[in-house]
Amino acid sequence: MTRIGRLLFHAGLASTLALSVSAGAASSYKAPRNSNGHPDIQGIWDFRNLTPLERPKALGDKTIFSQAELEAFKQKAIAANDTDAITDLPAEADVEVPYNSFWLDYGDQLSEDRRTSLIVDPPNGRLPALTKEALAGLKNSTQRDFPVRDIVSIGLSAAGWRPPGPESLGLSERCLMGFNAGPPLVPSAYNNNLRIVQTPDHIVLVTEMIHEARIIPIDGSPHLPEEMRRWAGDGRGRWEGDTLVVETTNFTDKTPTFQLPLTLDNPGIAGAVGTARNMHLVERFTRTGESSLHYEYTLTDPKTFTKPFSVAIPLKKFDGQMFEYACHEGNYALAGILKGARQEEKDEAVKQ
Repeated sequence: MTRIGRLLFHAGLASTLALSVSAGAASSYKAPRNSNGHPDIQGIWDFRNLTPLERPKALGDKTIFSQAELEAFKQKAIAANDTDAITDLPAEADVEVPYNSFWLDYGDQLSEDRRTSLIVDPPNGRLPALTKEALAGLKNSTQRDFPVRDIVSIGLSAAGWRPPGPESLGLSERCLMGFNAGPPLVPSAYNNNLRIVQTPDHIVLVTEMIHEARIIPIDGSPHLPEEMRRWAGDGRGRWEGDTLVVETTNFTDKTPTFQLPLTLDNPGIAGAVGTARNMHLVERFTRTGESSLHYEYTLTDPKTFTKPFSVAIPLKKFDGQMFEYACHEGNYALAGILKGARQEEKDEAVKQ
């Protein structure tokens, strides 16, 4: 896999480890309360993290880095995202890659508990096996038949596939969904910020990427009827002690269950799997300190993964502003790309 590929894709059932992290923090910290008596989790929270989603296979059953291992892994991850160190780029990429990478911000830290993966269940720290149906869809690229379900498609040429036209671009390139905003959240290249707003009857979760706002009732109201489907699903929240639990159903079949990351452990296996229509998501938010929030989710889709899996991500308070993300507003890049392609075709026809 090329370094450009690594740059583009460095992208309930809680495990004992995750529970111990949450419970240990909660027992020593009492979150401030709002006027309704609930823990105050409002604010902007940063979920950048260099900890890999899946535990690298080379680490086997090792769940925790030693301090020395953590520092070595961190430096390796930072170096993998350093485009200034790439010396073998073709001329056009030598301009494009540094320009685009100016906006990237993977962060420079791993989880403080030194976990070797963000996945905490299954215990091996890796995504569960795909079902036969999901694996067949991935290999046959049926996920890229309309409606295209890939969240990101531009970099999939590293996996041997290129979009045949603009209609086949991924959902994030079409500005319909964020590549890291979910739900659920997945740390990625930039815009790793979540704003939480609390009212007496609702929780609002606003992601910086594509500025998606999930308005979640916490008043005990039922989910929408089964036939009503939404891009970000239909969430309903409740408080379990000091933890906000958000249960989301009613996802549309126009989105995938999950976007597999392209890693050195899985060369050529990447892209959207499953359809979110079958997905059930449970997210948990627990404030663990003045500037820390524990975010954990369990994703269940028996038609895509052979078992559920759980991910735990530490969020840090951000005191700056979160700006609106502009995607295609005033963006002429795609039109320029298509115009250039048509000109190349004319030039080629003249040569023949």
